[in-house]
Amino acid sequence: MAKLTEKSASGTSFYDITITTTPQKLIDALGEPQFGDNSGQDKTNFDFVCETEDGDVFTIYDWKEYRPLKMDEIIDFHIGGKTKFVTMTAQTELAKLL
Repeated sequence: MAKLTEKSASGTSFYDITITTTPQKLIDALGEPQFGDNSGQDKTNFDFVCETEDGDVFTIYDWKEYRPLKMDEIIDFHIGGKTKFVTMTAQTELAKLL
């Protein structure tokens, strides 16, 4: 099942795969994001680096909201990975966690 990781997210990209949820549900399922401060000052407020059951690295992040997000606000979070297959696998694993 998807979990936070210390592995590098270098080389991940967005392949049009998202997951719709709240910041709080992601935090409850995965733990605190490794990056971000929910200030609305950057392109992302929440940035998680995770891995799938198979050890493939992926990222989850809100994209260009440019405002602080409410913790119970429903957002389309982007999923980034090294391949589209990895992002699709991540989406499935995340859906099971949420």
